[in-house]
Amino acid sequence: MLNIGWFSTGRGKGSQGLLNFVHRRLLETELDARINFVFSNRDQGEARGSDEFFRLVDSYDIPLVTHSSAEFQRRINGRFSAHREEYDLEVMDKLSGMNTDICVLAGYMLILSGKMCRQYPLLNLHPALPDGPIGTWQEVVWTLISNKAKKTGAMVHLATEEVDRGPVVSYVTVPITGPLFDQHWESLKGKDPELTKQNEGEGLPLFQIIRSEQYKREPYLLFETLRAITNGQIQISGGQVLDESEGRQSQIMEVGLCLDRQISEAMAEITSTNG
Repeated sequence: MLNIGWFSTGRGKGSQGLLNFVHRRLLETELDARINFVFSNRDQGEARGSDEFFRLVDSYDIPLVTHSSAEFQRRINGRFSAHREEYDLEVMDKLSGMNTDICVLAGYMLILSGKMCRQYPLLNLHPALPDGPIGTWQEVVWTLISNKAKKTGAMVHLATEEVDRGPVVSYVTVPITGPLFDQHWESLKGKDPELTKQNEGEGLPLFQIIRSEQYKREPYLLFETLRAITNGQIQISGGQVLDESEGRQSQIMEVGLCLDRQISEAMAEITSTNG
């Protein structure tokens, strides 16, 4: 049984959607894995979004652990970044009794200290390919548009102190050319990307379509990564990602496991079932 720890601030519908998707797929596939606890850096009553998230967690009978980072900051009366390790030590103390093999960062809005990254193998979902842009998903999409990129995707990597750049565990690719995209790329020809960003913002159709194609695959990527770890195809050990595929000698994975086929099949299966 793979015991999963789930870290999320629980701000809104995206956090709820990821938890709901993975929890449902664990039941549907009867994978030998479970979400053993959910941790949030908010307490009950701090925000409507996180309170809704906590109710969802409770409906799944998953233990919830909270430790308010806002209250911690008031207590230290200083910059949170200067006390990040101190906060994480308090969190680790609260989680010390939890049985955990792997942890998932799913809408967790804090940067982690080195101590936390070394304590747990932490999977972080980033909306770009391993060699793609870093930053928020908005920054990623604008960079793709500015660079006239032909493809994008999403990856799961191990969280480290170097934000968005830990060892890659897995990824999915998403083409952003073809019938769905070409007319929108054509409409930007000869235009300055920075002016387009200022004038049209996130309402730009190309921006919305690129993000939509990334977003719909991210829950699948997270679940299929957990499936690959549960089935022993990938092993996380000592801050490294090891290829444990049958018939291969264990070796460090340099670029992560491509899950395009698995995700395409899962999306087709769910579409067929719901159709």
